[in-house]
Amino acid sequence: MQAGLAGFALGFSLILAIGAQNAFVLRQGLRREHVLAVVLVCAISDAMLVAAGVSGFGALAEAVPGLERVMRYGGAAFLLVYGARSFRAAWRGGAALEAGTGAGSLRRAVLTCLALTWLNPHVYLDTVVLLGSVSAQYENRLGFGIGAVCASFVFFFALGYGARLLAPVFRRPVSWRVLDVGVGAVMWAIAASLLKG
Repeated sequence: MQAGLAGFALGFSLILAIGAQNAFVLRQGLRREHVLAVVLVCAISDAMLVAAGVSGFGALAEAVPGLERVMRYGGAAFLLVYGARSFRAAWRGGAALEAGTGAGSLRRAVLTCLALTWLNPHVYLDTVVLLGSVSAQYENRLGFGIGAVCASFVFFFALGYGARLLAPVFRRPVSWRVLDVGVGAVMWAIAASLLKG
C-alpha cells in the first residue's frame, strides 16, 4: 500500500506541470473534441512507459551510450518547433471557444497526441528513468508502478473532462493567446534546459 501511494504521489507530481501534452488535452477538453480518445492515448502511453521503467528499462536506457544525447537533442528540436507554433498561434490570435465550432478529425487528434507524448524526451526521463529508478527502492515495485499508472489515468481524465469548467474563460480570445504564449515559453525553456544538459 505504501509503495502504491508513493508511486501515485510521484507520478502525479511529475505529470502536473503544464507542457505541450497537457495543453493539448486541455484544448481538446475545452472544445469537447475526441476527449475520451485523447485522454486514453495519454494515459495508456504513460502506463506503457511506467511499466517499462519499473521493469528495468530505465537502467538499460542509461547503459546505452549516446541514447540519452539523441533523445535530448531530438526532443529539444521537437520542443522548439512546437513552441514556435504556439507563439505563432498567439501572434495570429482570433481563437475563441464557440459551441458551434466543427470538430477536427479523430485521426489528427490521436496522431497529434501520440507525437506530443512519444516525441517528448521529458516523458522518458520522468516515466522510464526517474520512476523506474525510484521504484527500485521499493520491495513492491509492482505496487509502485500501479500507483503511478493510476495517477496518470486520474490526471488525464480530470484534465480532459474538467476542462469544460474553464470554458467561460476560454470564450475570450485573449485567454487562448495567454495559453499559447505560456505553452510556447514552457516548451522553449525545456528545450533550452535540454540543450544545456
